[in-house]
Amino acid sequence: MITRATLVRGRAAILAAAGDHPYARLYAGRDNELSGYLLDDATIWTGPGPHGPTGYASGDAEQVVGLAADLLSVGALGDLRWLHLPRLDAGVLETYLKVTHRDDWDFRWTVTPPPVQPAEPRVERLTEADHDAITDLVDSSFPTSTTRPGDPRVRAWYGIRSGDRVVAAGADRSRGGTGFLAGITVAVDVRGQGLGAALTAAMTRALLDETEEVTLGVLTENLGAIRLYERLGFAGSMPRTSVALAPSALLGAGTSA
Repeated sequence: MITRATLVRGRAAILAAAGDHPYARLYAGRDNELSGYLLDDATIWTGPGPHGPTGYASGDAEQVVGLAADLLSVGALGDLRWLHLPRLDAGVLETYLKVTHRDDWDFRWTVTPPPVQPAEPRVERLTEADHDAITDLVDSSFPTSTTRPGDPRVRAWYGIRSGDRVVAAGADRSRGGTGFLAGITVAVDVRGQGLGAALTAAMTRALLDETEEVTLGVLTENLGAIRLYERLGFAGSMPRTSVALAPSALLGAGTSA
């Protein structure tokens, strides 16, 4: 299979191969030095990630994972640590690759301003002076988040205060002309008061002033958050599977090595 894959170079070529999808616009950033591979209905490109070199992909799920296995077998993807794929059944994935961790999640987007939320006036843009308070909040309410103060991917933090506490916070990680909300969390003791909805709505409204769409990711099992995002207008959805690759990731099936 690898002999038929086409090398594509630059952001424009990758976006064209991926159908100019919001996911590709976000994760291809503005990097004109990107390169990737196209084969039939599968596109893969690589870039930096919070845990090391990362692969991004779009197209038919089984074609994508087959292409990924072929590229890994000949070293074309380098020292890849994570791979973000279209949603895959576990059985299909395990035919091609060994992984140490798997997350199923939904990439969602909206192009319309959300309904106004009662607590929106409380949302403010936070500053570096708030970083310790944000860290305390994330540690207690969203400890698995990879988006934290000091993350170079973050353009700005937004939040809601209660007295001297930051009780809700979220990060603007927009790139490539595409808005992206990340790390949204609310303190456990104030949940159910509409603060998450207010924060998400205010950030979405602000980013739509400068981007064509606003996007976010949500774990598929988090049904409450999905209902909230749908209520706020995040109707576009692309099911995804993200995997951490084992040191020797190939299982041999579907590879041409």
